[in-house]
Amino acid sequence: MSKYRDRLQIIADILLIASRRARKTQIMYQGNLSYRLLCRYLGEVLDAGLVRFENEDCYVLTGKGKEFLSRHEAYSKRCKRLEERLNHVNNEKTVLEKMCSNASGAGSDLNRLDRNKGLRK
Repeated sequence: MSKYRDRLQIIADILLIASRRARKTQIMYQGNLSYRLLCRYLGEVLDAGLVRFENEDCYVLTGKGKEFLSRHEAYSKRCKRLEERLNHVNNEKTVLEKMCSNASGAGSDLNRLDRNKGLRK
């Protein structure tokens, strides 16, 4: 995949950290997020009911958050398999394109051989 995380991956990262009971700074550092992004995404996951804030200044995962993580893991695996298959298809396409460009060169060689045979007769 690309080197940048998409929205769902950032949310999954936050939830994974929160699954071990985490404070805001832990989520920010372990999730590799700026403070601005942390506040934005924490607001989203709180509003969605994926995490809850406990009285010890900790964020914890909810049942809905656990379900999200489970489904996201399955989704990520499917995406990886699809990406691998797409790479394989693209590699095959490259091989076929090279064969076509080599075939035109080989065709020229064959035409030259045919002309040389005609001269020998």
